[in-house]
Amino acid sequence: MTARSWTPDAFRTYPIAQQPTYDDPVAVERAAARLRELPPLVAAGEIRTLKDRLARVSRGEAFLLQGGDCAETFDDCRAGPIEDKLKILLQMSLVLTWGARVPVVRLGRIAGQYAKPRSSDTETVGDQVVSTYRGDHVNGHDVADRRPDPERLVSAYHHAAATLNYVRALLDGGFADLHEPSHWDLDFVVQEDRRARYAEIRDRMLDALDFVKATGGGTHDDSLRSVELYASHEGLLLEYEAALTREVDGDWYDLSAHLLWIGHRTRQVNGAHVAFFAGVQNPIGVKVGPGMEPDQLVNLLDRLDPKRSPGRVVLYSRFGAGKAADALPPLIDAVRAAGHPVVWSCDPMHGNTQTVAGRKTRVLDDILAELAEVLEVHEDMGTRLGGVHLELTGDDVTECLGGPQELSAGDLERSYQTRCDPRLNYAQSLEVAYLLADHLKRR
Repeated sequence: MTARSWTPDAFRTYPIAQQPTYDDPVAVERAAARLRELPPLVAAGEIRTLKDRLARVSRGEAFLLQGGDCAETFDDCRAGPIEDKLKILLQMSLVLTWGARVPVVRLGRIAGQYAKPRSSDTETVGDQVVSTYRGDHVNGHDVADRRPDPERLVSAYHHAAATLNYVRALLDGGFADLHEPSHWDLDFVVQEDRRARYAEIRDRMLDALDFVKATGGGTHDDSLRSVELYASHEGLLLEYEAALTREVDGDWYDLSAHLLWIGHRTRQVNGAHVAFFAGVQNPIGVKVGPGMEPDQLVNLLDRLDPKRSPGRVVLYSRFGAGKAADALPPLIDAVRAAGHPVVWSCDPMHGNTQTVAGRKTRVLDDILAELAEVLEVHEDMGTRLGGVHLELTGDDVTECLGGPQELSAGDLERSYQTRCDPRLNYAQSLEVAYLLADHLKRR
C-alpha cells in the first residue's frame, strides 16, 4: 500500500490482535463517529517538533526520558495524581540533564494509557469466569463491570483532554521551576551515606541553576519554569486511534498523542497495528524483546520507516537482567547494517516481573542491572543508549522491592495500587535517575 492510498481505515483488511469484543457494533461506530467530530488532543506541529527532538536523540545530542503509569485509570484524572506524575518526571529529567550534559526530551505515559494487552480474553475471579480487565478504556476493574463498553472510547478522550489541559496549565504556570530545595525531599532515603550522596548531587544542580539565573542565562519566565512535555501511550485500540487520525497538509497524523508505541503482542509485520502506524507521521515506538530475530526487526523497520527518517522510530529493548548481553548485539548490528537511524531506549521493567507473595512485583536491583547491562552493550558496540522507558508513579506505592526505602516482600500489601503491572514509586524513580546520571556523566 502506498502512502497516497493509505487511509485511517486501511488496517481493517489486516489480521488484528488484542481488540475487545463488543456486543453492539452499532454502538462502536456511534462512539467512533463522535470521536471523529471532537477536536484533536495534540497538534501536528507538536508532533513534528517531537520528531525533531528525537532526531537529536538519535545523534547523541539529547536523551529521552519516557515514564508514567503502567495503566492510567479514569480516577487518575485529578489534580493531585497529575501533579505528582509531572513532578517526578521533571525532577528526573533535571537529574539526567545534570548527568548527561545534554537536553532531556520528556515523554509521559500519560493522557491516553488507558488500555492494556492481555494474554487471555477471560479470567477466573473467585468462582466466576469474567472478561479480562483491559483497562478503563475498555471495561471496569470491578467484576460486575467487565463487559466491554464502547462509550468508554469517548470517556477516555475526555479524561485524556482534561489531563493534557491541566498538564499544559501547570507547565505554563511555572510548575517546572524546581530550583527550590523544598521541592527535593530526600527523607525517603534510608541509608545515611546514600542520602548524603544524593543531597550533594541535588545541591550541585540547584547551585548551577542559581548561577545561570544570576548571570542572566535564566529567569522565571523561561527554561527554568517552562519545559516541553510530550504525551505517549500504546496504540492498542485501533478504533480509537483511527477516529482521532486527521489529514494535515497532505499527511496523516494520529492526534491522540505525540508518540504511539506498538507492543510485544501487536508488532506482527503483516498485522493491523503495523499497517496502521506505517501510515501516520507520528514518531512510533516498538518493543523489542525475547523472540525478536534480527531479520524480523529489520523487516518491521522497513515497513514503518522505509525512508529511514531520523526521529521516526524508537526501539525499546526489554529482555530482563542478565539477558541483554546475548540478545541485543545481533539486533543492533542488523539495524545498523540496514541504515535505520533509530533511537535505542531501554525498558528495564517488563523483563524483570516476578511473583512474590502472590503479587506481581519487580526488584529495583534487577531493573538497575538490566539498565547497566544495556549501557555496557551499547558502549561495546559503538552505539549509544538514547533513552530509558519506565513504569513509575509519583505516589508512595509499595509495588516494587528494594530501593532507598529498602522495601521487602512484607511491604507489598501496604500500598499496592496498580491495576496491572508494578510501578516504581517516587523514591525508586529518583534512585534510577541519580544512578543513571552518574553513569552518563562518566560516559
